Amino acid sequence: MSERSSSGLLAARIALRYVSVGRRSQLVSFMSVLTIGGLALGVTILITVLSVMNGFDREVRESVLGVLPHATVSTQERPRSAQWQTLDEQLQALPGIERTAPVLTANGVLAGPLGSKGVLVNGVNPERELQISRLPQFMRAGSLQALAESRFQIVLGETLARRMGVGLGDSVSLYSLNVSINPVAPLPVQRRFIVAGIFRVGTQELDEELVMIALADAQALYRQPDSFDGLRLRTSDVLAVNQLRPVIEMQLPPGFYLETWTQWFGAIYENIRLSRTIVGFLLWLLVAVAAFNLVVSLVMIVRDKRSDIAILRTMGASPGMIGRIFVFQGCLIGLIGTGLGLALGSVLALNVSDLFAMLEQSTGARLLSADVYPVDFLPSELRVSDLVTVSTGVFLLCLLASIYPAWRAARVLPAEALRSE
Repeated sequence: MSERSSSGLLAARIALRYVSVGRRSQLVSFMSVLTIGGLALGVTILITVLSVMNGFDREVRESVLGVLPHATVSTQERPRSAQWQTLDEQLQALPGIERTAPVLTANGVLAGPLGSKGVLVNGVNPERELQISRLPQFMRAGSLQALAESRFQIVLGETLARRMGVGLGDSVSLYSLNVSINPVAPLPVQRRFIVAGIFRVGTQELDEELVMIALADAQALYRQPDSFDGLRLRTSDVLAVNQLRPVIEMQLPPGFYLETWTQWFGAIYENIRLSRTIVGFLLWLLVAVAAFNLVVSLVMIVRDKRSDIAILRTMGASPGMIGRIFVFQGCLIGLIGTGLGLALGSVLALNVSDLFAMLEQSTGARLLSADVYPVDFLPSELRVSDLVTVSTGVFLLCLLASIYPAWRAARVLPAEALRSE
């Protein structure tokens, strides 16, 4: 073994002993424990908050945007299905477009035993809708496929079903805004529908306002035979949908226009990403403060160990070896604090959703309202990339925080240190 490697091993062993400085220096011991605890707490909070922000990001991308289309081609006109078919084939041939599905979108009024409410009606082709929508993953009862099995079936959100006082197999009345003119009085056009499915996404706009019926039923109710007013598009990358806008718009005939998810939920998604950046930055400052508390702890340890440093110097230890002792010690404290923080943060991040639900249940308060937030529960997604980034960043901070105390230790003069003793 070379002299340099043996010197480094000796420095590491001494640093390991100095992490627990013994009964003679209880204040320094307390400072070391406090530094480790501060690092662990900061890393725990950082991992947990980042996981919650990741969860919100995932829910918007996969849940809300899994049910809603990534983009929709619409028109105020009433083109026939043949014209839509030609446009559909052109759009499916574009790179980046994975699936398309026709839709007839209209406003309506849904009436049930407990009252009525204005709703957004989507008339869809069930088979093609299943190819672009993840709604089946959120079904609490029934299925979207039931719309194709018989006429006048309806799928609605859990919140809306509860408000209407209906369940699977019950009937509701759906009124269109069209008016039937007869000699006596104008009457609204309405049909009785059977509830074939109930879903819950966790977003107010979907669970309380969206209903789905078969396209043929929507055409009959809204008196638009052989026509619909939109094509839903699913892209290969939801975040790059605006990059496809120029290519898609080149294929659109006059009177047709394109809407993307960023026009509906873009503000919410950008707020989540901005909040993640700001909160992450503030928490990194918290971790940095905890890391640089290590400077105070190591300076106190250097002051407490001046006599030991002097003895090591008289025995032939070089200033570089003395410096390495305290660099190793600072890194060891950082590793212990980071390891504890990663463990606690991972456990908390994996269980924060259940803990939040228990808190809401025990207090009886609704802490996350779907009126304000995109979901009504606290999501969490623990990512390995966050663990690696946080652990690497905290270790580098601890390494930087160890340089000054190590420099101070390396400059201790044996004669002065022993004389002061």
